[in-house]
Amino acid sequence: MAAAPHFGSRQRRPPSRGVEWEFEKLTIARDFSRNVVTTMLVERAEHGGWELDRIRVAPDGTRRVILRRRIIRMRPTLSGAAG
Repeated sequence: MAAAPHFGSRQRRPPSRGVEWEFEKLTIARDFSRNVVTTMLVERAEHGGWELDRIRVAPDGTRRVILRRRIIRMRPTLSGAAG
């Protein structure tokens, strides 16, 4: 039985050119096939808005994945304009 993937911490990078990103680090054991990992990442992309930033395969077969998604800031609207 394969160990469950480790969902690591989320962090934010400082804004660059007006875009802010949120990052999530995942560690996926070598026991998971490529198809299973692909399916898992596609689901996270479709349902969570994540996109693949970086993937590294360690010599022991462990995959280290970094996902990112854009942080959307809501701008305050004018309050008291009607009246």
